[in-house]
Amino acid sequence: MRWLAAGAVAFSLFVGVPAHAVQPDEIMQDPAKEARARQLSKELRCMVCQNQSIDDSDAPLARDLRLLVRERIATGESDKQVMDFLVARYGEFVLLKPRLELHTLLLWLLTPLVLMAGAGALWWQNRRRNRGNGGAPTVALTAEEEARIERLLQAQDKSS
Repeated sequence: MRWLAAGAVAFSLFVGVPAHAVQPDEIMQDPAKEARARQLSKELRCMVCQNQSIDDSDAPLARDLRLLVRERIATGESDKQVMDFLVARYGEFVLLKPRLELHTLLLWLLTPLVLMAGAGALWWQNRRRNRGNGGAPTVALTAEEEARIERLLQAQDKSS
């Protein structure tokens, strides 16, 4: 029983560790530069997987991009210069989180605008419904119609 508990603890420790696709031959000697490369790799999209960063992807193109990032860092480029180079080469799509610029403004604002429009539509519908009769015009009953309703209600009371 004790070995089962120890096995469960060991398994949970290994399952909780995130797997990175960075190969040992890609790792830079300087820990500060390697940390920069890893941070940049987490911000770049794998063009093959598309929902993974190049840091997590095993695709050959992701490996090439990781090596390219490390190569640029090794030559002394800043993080911004590396990112600008990759965006110039592959387009905005290479960024997992697009930059807030004029041409990406609709991308950033579309979701809040749609949510606000939906909330406004719900508010308007609720307001219309709560007006009492749903916005239908009020029509007065004729004397004949009122008399008929009275007869029907009295007949219902007698039968119950």
